[in-house]
Amino acid sequence: MTDPLVSAFASDEDTVADQSVRPKRLAELIGQHRVREQLDLLLRSALRRGSPPDHILLSGPPGLGKTTMAMIVAAELGAGLRLTSGPAIERAGDLAAVLTSLTHGDVLFIDEIHRMARPAEELLYSAMEDFRVDVVVGKGPGATAIPLDVEPFTLVGATTRSGLLTGPMRDRFGFVGQLDFYDPEELEQIIARSARILDVPITEDGAVEIGRRSRGTPRIANRLLRRVRDYAEVRADGVVDVAAARAALRVYDVDELGLDRLDRAVLLALVRQGGGPVGLSTLAVAVGEQPDTVEEVCEPFLLRSGLLARTPRGRIATASAWRHLGIPAPAGTVGGGKATGGLSQTPDLFSLEP
Repeated sequence: MTDPLVSAFASDEDTVADQSVRPKRLAELIGQHRVREQLDLLLRSALRRGSPPDHILLSGPPGLGKTTMAMIVAAELGAGLRLTSGPAIERAGDLAAVLTSLTHGDVLFIDEIHRMARPAEELLYSAMEDFRVDVVVGKGPGATAIPLDVEPFTLVGATTRSGLLTGPMRDRFGFVGQLDFYDPEELEQIIARSARILDVPITEDGAVEIGRRSRGTPRIANRLLRRVRDYAEVRADGVVDVAAARAALRVYDVDELGLDRLDRAVLLALVRQGGGPVGLSTLAVAVGEQPDTVEEVCEPFLLRSGLLARTPRGRIATASAWRHLGIPAPAGTVGGGKATGGLSQTPDLFSLEP
């Protein structure tokens, strides 16, 4: 498996550690200014009317704070919160049990809602629109549908792949918020706030160094902060400064752009093939990983950073990738923009993707 240090997917350690550093109210939330303002208007108007707000869909890559926002919605409304996930809802009866246990105004959060079973999704339609579910009792010709009322509630759905949501499901959300990657300055604020909560001594340049290697993702920023803290406590004076951050991240194989061992292995594999194009399966074999790991963990950041492009024939390394590896790029290599670790400086690369 890939080193999870710069993976945006949550580990067990992240789940525990994030509880203490999550913002509890909208006013404490750093970044996501557009979605935060829109949510503030939605929740304030609902409180004035004294009714639950419209159902909310939060979309974006993992690690950007969708679960945190769901918790904030419940806190701002002063309502109860029930958390579940799409893969955990395998049957319609599982969802019916959750829905009928809700009290008036509760917030139901379903993570990875696009992975919910189709029978459960169809049951959710009537619950979202009419606050009613039909439970089927029996089988065959003798089956009977028993209607059950559901207390008015607010569904907060989260998805990392909004394109997999069905049209009927998407249409039932009154508010859709698209979460964006964070700027390095916002990540520095998040790191400084987390350091205060965790009682980690940190300098401003230390926060800057960690923030620029965090791939625009708060979850990764907090994870790197904990690893640099460990290094500073064992091999330095306990203070997270720029020297400690650089030394620690060198130990963990996280380079200046936030690339780890697997990211660089992918780029090296492409370069050894003359820059590509190389198919996903061939690339996965070359780096010794599963194709879905390469596609879901590595590719999004490499694409966004302008280091890799996808074409109908396969993946190719851009000129920025060759430069980052310190290898002269052949003439005619695609993409001359500078890789920054943030949004790609070569937007034309995305037009190559089929």
